[in-house]
Amino acid sequence: MMMWSNFFMQEEDRRRREAASRRRAQGQHQLTPEREGKIKLGLLLSAVGATLAVLAVGTEFWVELNTYKTNGSAICEAAHMGLWKMCTKRLWQSDVPAGRDTCGPAELPGEANCTYFKFFTTGENARIFQRTTKKEVNLAAAVIAVLGLAVMALGCLCVIMVLSKGAEFLLRVGAVCFGLSGLLLLVSLEVFRHSVQALVRRVSPEPPPAPALTYEYSWSLGCGVGASLVLLLGGGCFLLLTLPPWPWGSLCPKQGHRAA
Repeated sequence: MMMWSNFFMQEEDRRRREAASRRRAQGQHQLTPEREGKIKLGLLLSAVGATLAVLAVGTEFWVELNTYKTNGSAICEAAHMGLWKMCTKRLWQSDVPAGRDTCGPAELPGEANCTYFKFFTTGENARIFQRTTKKEVNLAAAVIAVLGLAVMALGCLCVIMVLSKGAEFLLRVGAVCFGLSGLLLLVSLEVFRHSVQALVRRVSPEPPPAPALTYEYSWSLGCGVGASLVLLLGGGCFLLLTLPPWPWGSLCPKQGHRAA
């Protein structure tokens, strides 16, 4: 009887120790309310950047191409394009502001014709106002932008895992992902800028003669710049949360640690 009672007591002690170790392990993985609030604020900031990034990549108002007004004609032509498609518009000159020498802005009502770039499917260059696109540069800008969105989605997933599962080691991974996505979007914007300059220079020798053009960047590109900066800021905030607290603790000691 003594042997069985000792066995049951040992088994009960073992179960208690295992339960206590599990509770300690769960307590280590739980975030404090203050730290969880900081992570949620960083995630909210990054969500704003993600929204701007998706809006920028999905719309086609990156740049507006405007022809000059022609005397004796009631209409003029303008175009706007993004990473995926281009829209040409025929506008009434009476709708164009009087002090403007070129046709536009492209947001004015008119007859629009929007087409997706063929170099994504058949590999052909697009033609705009007797000019041809440089498909390699346009493709590079689109691929870099999509890669930036993918890395951004991975960063969001990492931060969500930190909040839901307490896996704080993923916070640094999320910070790197958000920072990298911001840099990729900036690179995509720069590559797109080079594609626009190449488009303006690549004049076709075939008749009719190419009209003179001006170009101006539009609100989609502004959303891309804002998204890049916000994502970089969000990645920096998450990176600060991963730093050890001891440098700040030495500068601002707690009252409970002061000498009596």
